[in-house]
Amino acid sequence: MTNSASLTRSRELARTAAESASDVFHPLIIIARGLRRLGAAGRGRWVATPREHRGPTAFFVGACVLVVCLVPYGPLLALITLMGAGAWAGRERTPVETGPGEAATERLRALYEALVPYLCVDGDPSPLYAPDGDWERAFPEYAFDDSGRLERLQLKYPAYFTDGEDGARARIEQVLYAKAGRGREYHFAWDELTNQLTLTALSPLPTDIAAQRFVTSPGELVLGFTDPDFVQRTLPVTGGEETRDAPPVVWRTGPRSTEPHLLALGQPGTGATTLLRSLALQALQHGDVLVIDGGGTGEYGCLAGHRGVLGVESGLAGALATLEWASHETERRLIAANRARQEGRPAPDDTRRPLWILADRPTALAHIASAEGREDPQQWLQVPLRHGRAAHVTVVVAEHFESAELLSEPVRAHTKARVVLGPATAEEVRAVLGAPPHTTPVAQVPPGRGYARLGTAPVLRLQVPATPDPLDDATGQAHREAVLALLPERTVPADGAGPAEPVDAPQPVDFRKTGAARKAADVRKTGDVRTAGDGKAGDVRKPVDIRKVDARKSGGAATAEPAGGPAAAEGAPQDGEDGPAGEPVGAVVRAAHGKGGEPRVVNGSADASRPEG
Repeated sequence: MTNSASLTRSRELARTAAESASDVFHPLIIIARGLRRLGAAGRGRWVATPREHRGPTAFFVGACVLVVCLVPYGPLLALITLMGAGAWAGRERTPVETGPGEAATERLRALYEALVPYLCVDGDPSPLYAPDGDWERAFPEYAFDDSGRLERLQLKYPAYFTDGEDGARARIEQVLYAKAGRGREYHFAWDELTNQLTLTALSPLPTDIAAQRFVTSPGELVLGFTDPDFVQRTLPVTGGEETRDAPPVVWRTGPRSTEPHLLALGQPGTGATTLLRSLALQALQHGDVLVIDGGGTGEYGCLAGHRGVLGVESGLAGALATLEWASHETERRLIAANRARQEGRPAPDDTRRPLWILADRPTALAHIASAEGREDPQQWLQVPLRHGRAAHVTVVVAEHFESAELLSEPVRAHTKARVVLGPATAEEVRAVLGAPPHTTPVAQVPPGRGYARLGTAPVLRLQVPATPDPLDDATGQAHREAVLALLPERTVPADGAGPAEPVDAPQPVDFRKTGAARKAADVRKTGDVRTAGDGKAGDVRKPVDIRKVDARKSGGAATAEPAGGPAAAEGAPQDGEDGPAGEPVGAVVRAAHGKGGEPRVVNGSADASRPEG
């Protein structure tokens, strides 16, 4: 018993002495540990240094030691510095827990097991995916957000997986979409070279960007905005009360554009009209606009009567006349530009001013034309679509999915820029854009949300700027003021308003050319080819005042005197005389007399102006 007690007392004394010595020599222990780590790091650095570099490195270190020895108090300062570095390197560091938590581990393992049936093949000696396999080999990188949802995942797949087939890719993407969490959009980046797939959860596109002046060059239009990782350009925009940079989807038009025309498809209420209204406001900054509202909803009424708006038509007669004029105008521009080049002169200015034809739901008018036995208005789009790029004529067509089959062949063939708006399946997006989206479509999206593809470029997510109808009562005050601020000055007074003040800018062109304008633009029809008339080659078509009085009487076809006075009447076609081949009938803005004797302006086709009484 005595020996046992003394042995226990001796152990306690030894433990106490060891603890006391550890406390006393703790700084020396830390410094020694740090010097050992520094020595190991220095030795590893020396081993990693190439042999041809070791001599100069040793000479440099020796020179530094010599300089330190020659400097007063140099060795002492060097010793103090070495001890401090050893103490810093030898300090005890709290180990940082790495790796996913328990819940994240379970989610990754469930995702791994879900991929096994698709990425495991019998006979593989070393399968990357196998039941109860090691998921850490297949998922080298992963990240979770604050709520515990998968935010980024990089996975490896075996080399024998058919990653070049769309069906095989779609199956893997569907599994990842279901296991990573529905309700969000995911981007899938396939790297066939290294056999890796990267899944990234995308944040929603901003919907607070309204209509505004975008910093673009002439011929560039902003279709909307997309993710910052997929475009190399940003534009300063105002969203809410702040100004920030946003990545745009820029559509380049003009003679050098590879996608001179655009087709937008979507479900009703998904923002196709908003897209066309946004493009019209941007196009009016540098060109002229013709609008065909096949739906007849009047949502483009805010554009009527403003500078650069040549017409807003919703009736069949007006649409036919307007599109016929646009077709002949395209031919006239080509002839004038070709003649100028042959004579060694630059093309006339009126042939270089952009002309935009915006057709919203043209198939609705085609149905009416078929019922009435008249020609399809889409046939007049064939010349602008085929030759519009050289003539600075751009065509934009918007249609619903259910009526897409009624679009004419030239519209489907020559619209290389495509937009799909609203909820759509991957098959529908592929049928329109020619390529599947690299993101998972969601069931519910805000208006103006969709996908865009310019030619053979990648498919991009798209959010159209909010451009509602300012004349709609449901439009907010901020959006109404933003749209009205972008409209050019009014050149034709509204109903009940007084005459508009003349402006120096070019007036909207009367489709029924008069005077010198007809002399320069006279085109004679010879078979299917139109040749120049007797006008001089140097004549340039001048804009004509479209504010003309069309006072019809119930029993006759006489019209009032044109706005240009008797002189203008002399240049107008007389009864029984055919006008120029390039001018349609109707589709102009006319002034009729109201009840009080005041002139009343009516915008529309020949059917829009009716005599009163």
